[in-house]
Amino acid sequence: MVGRAAQARPADIDAAVRAARAAFDTGPWPRSTPAERIALLRRLDGLRQARAAEIADVITSENGSASWFTRAGQGGLSIQARAYLTAAENMDWEVTATPSTPGLPFRTIVRREPIGVVAAVIPWNSPFSAAYAKLFPALLAGNTVILKISPENSLSLHLLAELFAEVGLPDGVLSIVPADRETSEYLISHPGVDKIGFTGSTRAGRRIASIAGEQLKRVSLELGGKSASIILPDADVDTTVDGLKQASLLNNGEACIAHTRILAPRARYDEFVEAVGAMVKGLQVGDPTDPDTYIGPMVRPDQQDRVRDYIRLGVEEGARIVTGGPDVPAGLESGNYVTPTVFADVDNSMRIAQEEIFGPVLVVIPYDDEDDAVRIANDSEYGLSGGVWSTDDDHAVDVARRIRTGTVGVNGRPSSFDGPFGGFKASGIGREYGAAGVATYTELKAITV
Repeated sequence: MVGRAAQARPADIDAAVRAARAAFDTGPWPRSTPAERIALLRRLDGLRQARAAEIADVITSENGSASWFTRAGQGGLSIQARAYLTAAENMDWEVTATPSTPGLPFRTIVRREPIGVVAAVIPWNSPFSAAYAKLFPALLAGNTVILKISPENSLSLHLLAELFAEVGLPDGVLSIVPADRETSEYLISHPGVDKIGFTGSTRAGRRIASIAGEQLKRVSLELGGKSASIILPDADVDTTVDGLKQASLLNNGEACIAHTRILAPRARYDEFVEAVGAMVKGLQVGDPTDPDTYIGPMVRPDQQDRVRDYIRLGVEEGARIVTGGPDVPAGLESGNYVTPTVFADVDNSMRIAQEEIFGPVLVVIPYDDEDDAVRIANDSEYGLSGGVWSTDDDHAVDVARRIRTGTVGVNGRPSSFDGPFGGFKASGIGREYGAAGVATYTELKAITV
């Protein structure tokens, strides 16, 4: 056991919404200037940086995420924060529109204003990154927020609450509440909430979208993924496989952006299958606090069972195990461990190629030519992330333009926090990061004078 924490119930949600409503309707935060809000959040991230190692270690203890990942993630948070702060500094919060018809006897002022009370609901797998992706843009825009966190992250995000208290955020502007699914639905259905920002499964996202539609609430959804990584025929095998190590297996494979469908040219298929298999087989699985561990345990026993069941399903569907399998790693029977697994001879119609497994399981799918690769990549209900690998960046970009997905990394380059992040199709609605992320938490008003 890592620790104990109280979980919110509907009465706690009512109290949080009342506080957020009062802070929005009569408090100073929505009436502060963008510069004042920027300064406070810049100080907040400075305080977080001073406790980065402590925060990373608590996340590792809660989630089982390997320490290499949680510590690297703290550096990523600084980049994420700067992108939001820069976007807010450069945003046109109020402008006078240039008239399309000269000589009109009036002018139009266009303002960006906060939406109101935001219910931000985030998952357990990368808690601080998900929290930043909601809190920074929502607060920079002048909203008040109830951040609903997963029970698994009650301890690490308590540290975030401490930081906001230390930086002097006004009362009621932010409440951080751990809660189960039923209480989460109570929050998003609450009549005092004006906007929902959600990151999580597509199934839950559909339910949230239906509630938002009934109540005409603003909603943005960052949902699941089953991302394809297209290896073009000219790709260097060592560079590609080394890049796939992180792109496909970050955070124990418990990542919506993971490149879990690897598409290899048929003429070089065996070469890439062997190389990916060798890379995965060589990964150290074990104690997530060990700096040499690459893959730690799954977050809960039910998640371990889910991943192992998918591995068994892959065998039943006729795919070939290159490395791994449903058995837990030798000597790690007492934890929520799974053996990192690679499947070959996979058809894209198989469930292991279509459904989000959320664990260290990769499928390698052959393709005939570039058109076939794009067709397979797009043959998915999801469209969140993906990649293209080639020695020719320009050609890789041409292929990336044809993939129906929200973000594409060429040769393993990560998503930029300055650009928009979000999904096509069942991977979501709306965008996060940068200017697009801040705009998501604003309403546009036109004043004609």
